[in-house]
Amino acid sequence: MKKIVLFVILDKYADWEAAYLSSLILSLGQGEYSVKTVSLTTDIIQSIGGFAVLPDYDIQSAPTDFEGLILIGGMSWRNEAALQVKPLVQNALNNRKVLGGICDASAFLGTIGVLNNVNHTSNDLNDLKQWAGDAYTGEEKYIMQQAVRDNNIITANGTASLEFAKEVTIALGVASENRILEFYNFHKLGYYEAPMPSM
Repeated sequence: MKKIVLFVILDKYADWEAAYLSSLILSLGQGEYSVKTVSLTTDIIQSIGGFAVLPDYDIQSAPTDFEGLILIGGMSWRNEAALQVKPLVQNALNNRKVLGGICDASAFLGTIGVLNNVNHTSNDLNDLKQWAGDAYTGEEKYIMQQAVRDNNIITANGTASLEFAKEVTIALGVASENRILEFYNFHKLGYYEAPMPSM
């Protein structure tokens, strides 16, 4: 049975923040992984870039047994309805699964208390503190870098889709770290400067 990685995508999600990661999981995962989408509904949702997606699951029907839970940023994480995602996050934490959040989804993790005891990043510390209020006490563990991995919890800002993909796939153990870094360097440095990855 394939290892499931769930991507939580809300309406107006940032499609570019999911693209590198999902393709890296499937291309390097040697057929062992399955990528599935979860949203608040199984109705069609639209990305910021205009892609219409029919989610595989809504929150209630999402599998409870998964390898990773990835929260993709976008324009809807500040809506109260986004709190419906909290039980999925709690499941990931309780079962020590890989948990990732990028852009506003990383800050959402701060609003539900996930980031208080782990090294993490987000788009902006002051915005995170203001949005999360008393639920967030992790300022001392905030790191100003593109993506941060603390064991199985990965956070990134909205300009770090490649770094996020690298850290999440390392945490999942999709392939050897060298193979993942090969992919990362190729896409980060470009066709003419990076050695061709052996994919």
